[in-house]
Amino acid sequence: QLQPVESGGGLVQPGGSLRLSCAASGKDSDRYAIGWFRQAPDKAREFVGGITWSGGSSDYADSVKGRFTISRDTVKNIVYLQMNSLKPESTAVYYCAGRLVPVVSRTWRSYGYWGQGTQVTVSS
Repeated sequence: QLQPVESGGGLVQPGGSLRLSCAASGKDSDRYAIGWFRQAPDKAREFVGGITWSGGSSDYADSVKGRFTISRDTVKNIVYLQMNSLKPESTAVYYCAGRLVPVVSRTWRSYGYWGQGTQVTVSS
């Protein structure tokens, strides 16, 4: 099983940066993919990006390409979501999720293990 735990959310001004962390513990941690999703009030959960643990292959939503970067630290078992040039519409609860298939999926239902979420607010 996987036990994702997010951290690093907060308040940031438009144009600013923030880095979220997802600590992914579990005995199968070398065979999974991690996805980042976000959900704003009264909106559906949407895919932000994801990475495979073994090969480091990544995928991003078009809305964040060029601004967000996902990376992993295989020693610390942490996946990072670096968010630059943040916009007010980026405000949401951000979740990391794991699936025991080494392929990133853009569908949130494909992930069986979820963190508790961390709030990101972009506002001046």
